[in-house]
Amino acid sequence: MTDIARVLIVDDEPHIRRLLRTTLERASYGVVEAENARAAMDRLTDASPDVVLLDLGLPDRDGLELIPLIRKQSTATLLVVSAREATDLKVAALDLGADDYVTKPFDSEELLARVRTALRHRIHQQGAQSSVVAGDVEIDLVNRRVLKGEVDVHLTPKEYGVVAELAKFPGRVITHQQLMSAVWPHDYERHIEYLRVVIRNIRQKIETDVSRPAILVNELGVGYRLLGGDPAG
Repeated sequence: MTDIARVLIVDDEPHIRRLLRTTLERASYGVVEAENARAAMDRLTDASPDVVLLDLGLPDRDGLELIPLIRKQSTATLLVVSAREATDLKVAALDLGADDYVTKPFDSEELLARVRTALRHRIHQQGAQSSVVAGDVEIDLVNRRVLKGEVDVHLTPKEYGVVAELAKFPGRVITHQQLMSAVWPHDYERHIEYLRVVIRNIRQKIETDVSRPAILVNELGVGYRLLGGDPAG
């Protein structure tokens, strides 16, 4: 498994956070927690989560107010997990940018299914397939796995970030700046040499002949392209 998906739990009730953590870790997600809105925004920057589970009844700010702030700062899949059942609140949350709304008390398996579905929808909304094949390499964007043949390829978080960004737009040139903005979003002094090192490491892991790349190719002075990126299956 490559760099497990990270979930940020935003809830002021410790027993709910414990329940969610146990459920998510059992399903092989990484978990970070925040007990209020302020901590949530800090974790959003520090941890760069893939999924946010947001309670609306936070002690320092209404969760509905937090949704557009999260959307502005992150592309994470956002699920509201709240005891509030009013239809107008659910509609408001979804209109503000939430991907789904789960009512407390919740069934653990249903919650996991909602998380998986929301992740798939988010990927498709970004113009990507759930999984693409390039040569003998398969990139599973939902489960964050890269396979060469039938063997898992271990990539670092930065390496996976570059591969995933290219896989979202197979066959298209992604510029150096686009890649660096996606993979180093909070590094204001981005250096192209960082990207070149990561590309070199990825090629050593997925290319059959590193001296003649056939999967991850360079567009001189512009960026990189994932060749043969076709939908899997």
